[in-house]
Amino acid sequence: MTNTDPPLVEIHGVTKSFDAVRALQGVDLSITQAEVTALLGDNGAGKSTLVRCLTGVHPPDAGEIRFRGEPIRLGSPDDARRLGIETVYQTLGLIEDLQVWQNLYLNRELTVGFGPLRMLDKKAMISSSREILSKLDVNVPNVRATVRRMSGGQRQSISIARAANWGKTLVIMDEPTAALGVRETAAVEELIRRLRDSGVTVLLISHDMGQVMRVADTAYVLRRGRTAARRTVADTDGDELVGLITGALEGDSSGG
Repeated sequence: MTNTDPPLVEIHGVTKSFDAVRALQGVDLSITQAEVTALLGDNGAGKSTLVRCLTGVHPPDAGEIRFRGEPIRLGSPDDARRLGIETVYQTLGLIEDLQVWQNLYLNRELTVGFGPLRMLDKKAMISSSREILSKLDVNVPNVRATVRRMSGGQRQSISIARAANWGKTLVIMDEPTAALGVRETAAVEELIRRLRDSGVTVLLISHDMGQVMRVADTAYVLRRGRTAARRTVADTDGDELVGLITGALEGDSSGG
């Protein structure tokens, strides 16, 4: 991205209420292309609601979302997917009894033929799945193996690879290593770095300050539905981020 290009995503004054609960109260946030932006905050800070607004699950009550400088309205998750926005949830969304390649192409199956004679193009999907995983250096020995036989780290990597393959512009990750051990966490973090280096933009929701310091470029802190602070990760540390999250420290959303 050049200095004259707009951010990939800009969120201005977004609000969202559910009955008497004001989940978002004027959030401002900017996501730079080909960087990892961390979204931080305690439970109830508004992170999940903001992600749902960004992925077309909930329409904002007010405010504006811009994509590459243009205002957008996301009426459904399909609208977000058409823009190349994909999400990796903690539940992963994998079907354990399907093979790896079937999960990678779930609901996006390739077919050959015409009309009622169309058939699944298994050969193309299997071959493409190998390329997808190889490109991201995902350690899955066989794309024909069922997901049930995979480790937690392999499952997470498959889910991320699927999102990265279809999410050509923005991949949102919700606590991607919450249930993983040290070695598997390191592998997933390396995968996040490779995505960034290949030009994919990542929005990372994480409670792990060490992880944020290792992989993120910019961090935004939400508190009580508002943008409490913005920090360039290279210019901060985990202690400051924790203080901003808890309110022990006061920040500003334009902070460097």
